[in-house]
Amino acid sequence: MSRPPTFVPPPCAQARPLRTARGPFAVLDAAPAGPVRGTALLLPGYTGSKEDFIALLEPLTGAGYRVVAVDGRGQYETSGPSDQESYARHELALDVLAQAEAVADGRPVHLLGHSLGGQIARAAVLEDPAPFRTLTLMSSGPAEVAPDQQRRIRMLGEALGAMDMGRVWEAMRALDPPEDAGDPLRGDRDDLRRRWLLHNPAQLLATGHQLRTEPDRVDELAALDPPLPVHVLSGERDDTWPVPVLDAMAGRLGARRTRIEGAEHSPNTDRPAETAAAVAAFWDDHPVDGPQDGPAGASRPAAQAVQKRD
Repeated sequence: MSRPPTFVPPPCAQARPLRTARGPFAVLDAAPAGPVRGTALLLPGYTGSKEDFIALLEPLTGAGYRVVAVDGRGQYETSGPSDQESYARHELALDVLAQAEAVADGRPVHLLGHSLGGQIARAAVLEDPAPFRTLTLMSSGPAEVAPDQQRRIRMLGEALGAMDMGRVWEAMRALDPPEDAGDPLRGDRDDLRRRWLLHNPAQLLATGHQLRTEPDRVDELAALDPPLPVHVLSGERDDTWPVPVLDAMAGRLGARRTRIEGAEHSPNTDRPAETAAAVAAFWDDHPVDGPQDGPAGASRPAAQAVQKRD
């Protein structure tokens, strides 16, 4: 799971419910102090939440973007039903389309998904690309996760079928490697535990199955007409989708490819400043219809990233 450094949003962000045609979703809605260059919708990964993007909010709003990070149905502070059918990929894609409609300011939005969130974002774009200006796939591959991750997800599913969420959390912590014991972003943090306990087990079971069985839909995405600009961003190492797999996917899509030095599966928490700069630079290259006026008094810094870009 991504481990954000804090669950406390920065001053630029407001925690609130986002009202949509498909119900309310808990979000962190972060706005720049000056003109708004565009709006972005951020989708977290498996076992994650909107807080996984907390360290990106200030640099992205500083670059002039309104950023809305969302808990999907059954994730953390967004409630969800107890049947797995409600978390079918099509249903989650329709949720994203409703979220995009709710945050839109009359212009298309930038869409970013991390890991599982990237596959949900892809499904939403394939359902209807019209609401979106760009798509960023962060540490999110073309099809099912790597075999070792499939095994881990299967084990988690078996545990969820036999134990309550609290006992599963304790079992997961017991499996943490000894070298992680002194890492302040790991271990039995109360905020991480609370997030885990609020996840809906049906959501974890349904989306875990999807991660193990996701079909390759890259050709469908590449065939969109008109094409949608795509950015494939990852750390320099990844054990969920190996970096060469992400490289190949970017080639098939004709996408921008960024590898963040020093980051692994969660560049959003491993190297947030460099990740935010790379994301903002991509959005800058694909503007929506002119900036909107916002509160006066803010200047937009140039986006710079320590990254490897093809």
